[in-house]
Amino acid sequence: MLLEPDDSSPPPHRQASPSSEITVTIQVSFTRNLQRHVACPSVEVSGSTLREVLEAAFAQNARARGYVLDDRGSLRQHMAVFVDGVAISDRAALSDPIRDGARVYVAQALSGG
Repeated sequence: MLLEPDDSSPPPHRQASPSSEITVTIQVSFTRNLQRHVACPSVEVSGSTLREVLEAAFAQNARARGYVLDDRGSLRQHMAVFVDGVAISDRAALSDPIRDGARVYVAQALSGG
């Protein structure tokens, strides 16, 4: 499946924080077909699981959260999430590990015949 992120942002990077610790940056991109329904620009966040990464992204855009996750916090049936081009395996708890510098793509799942 070919994914189309909303922009051509540079790859995620690590940056030194004022305390000299390394801050991991993970890019979360929402595909164009999803943006027709809800504004959701790409963001850079940190986290070690998909849930942490998505919650950090949704802290900047609460409206997108309601479109992507259901009332239990699980991925909605009509959504798909890919980490570095690979579909996630845990759609309920969102426990998939996220490596340093990963790219997370959130897409509206399309179906039909």
